[in-house]
Amino acid sequence: QVQLVESGGGLVQAGDSLRLSCAPSGGTFSRYTFGWFRQAPGKEREFVAATSRSGGSTYYTDSVKGRFTISRDNAKNAVYLQMDSLKPEDTAVYYCAARVGNVIYTRANEYDYWGQGTQVTVSS
Repeated sequence: QVQLVESGGGLVQAGDSLRLSCAPSGGTFSRYTFGWFRQAPGKEREFVAATSRSGGSTYYTDSVKGRFTISRDNAKNAVYLQMDSLKPEDTAVYYCAARVGNVIYTRANEYDYWGQGTQVTVSS
């Protein structure tokens, strides 16, 4: 069973960048597809991005395409979400999620393991 710990959140201004990290432990890293989700106050958790086991396939929600980049380092057992050109509407708690397999899913209930989340706040 894998445990996920996110880091890298913070308070930034619109247009700034942040890089979130997800450090899985307790499992075989290369077995998992990873996703990033976010949840703003009063809203449902929404899909942001995902990467396949090899990192060769990625998928993004439309609102972050061209601004966010998901990546994984299988040698360092880490998953990253580089967020550029941040907007106030990106403000949310960001969660790392994982599931065994190589298929990318965008629904939260398809992921079996979750981190505790990291807060990202973008001021205008």
